[in-house]
Amino acid sequence: MSIARFWRETPRRYNLGGSKCTMCGTVYFPPRSVCPTCAHHRESIGKMVPFRLSGEGEVYSFTVVHEAAEGFEMQVPYVLALVRTVEGPTLTGQIVDLAPEEVEIGLKVRATFRKLREEGKAGVIHYGYKFAPIEDRPERPPRGPRAAADVPASAETDRAPA
Repeated sequence: MSIARFWRETPRRYNLGGSKCTMCGTVYFPPRSVCPTCAHHRESIGKMVPFRLSGEGEVYSFTVVHEAAEGFEMQVPYVLALVRTVEGPTLTGQIVDLAPEEVEIGLKVRATFRKLREEGKAGVIHYGYKFAPIEDRPERPPRGPRAAADVPASAETDRAPA
């Protein structure tokens, strides 16, 4: 995606800015200028208003990605999900702050602002939304090579393998 296009899309990427039809109440993301839900589409022209989604919803479907697209190789495995928002639209996004095996259909999530990628080491950093769980979940033990050094020897036997 070009830098110019990315900046044009900033309001909806950073604020989940969509639109709402004042005739039927249907919410869209990304925003639309005409409502395809209304029986007479042309009557909705000029009656679509900006609408900011709350970002809350639940996982409708998901997949665990093991072979990442270019630029996402260091994140595998990761979860890519369809999230049905409380306002109605379904958004696609990565599930973060949760191990892939813990994600399930119906999981309550909230959009969170995160780094998506960067263009080279000295390039532009792109930010956008991902989804994190809302529910209070038990704290997971630390993961990674440094985590083992931070855990007291007595707790080592209680830890699940990383």
